[in-house]
Amino acid sequence: MSFRFAAARSATTPLVRGRSLLARMTVANDTAEGEFHAATLRAALEHFARMGLSAATDARHRARAAHYRGDRQAALHWQEICRALDHRMGAALALNLARRG
Repeated sequence: MSFRFAAARSATTPLVRGRSLLARMTVANDTAEGEFHAATLRAALEHFARMGLSAATDARHRARAAHYRGDRQAALHWQEICRALDHRMGAALALNLARRG
């Protein structure tokens, strides 16, 4: 069996810098823009414990359902939970619901 030598890449090479920049641009945890109220965070974590990885999607569906029922309080509650779990999805939901009035 033959072995080939592959020299280690320096962190300053363009390829490595490009990869690290791309990795920073596509982070999964993108909630750094603001902090959540402790009660919202607790509710989001409890919802995540019940629903697993589909918790943000479920919260989005619940927020939409409450919005269409006219239950503003519940819609805002589920919207905040959705935003706590997935900031991008929560922001898109808020924009979508604001457009629909």
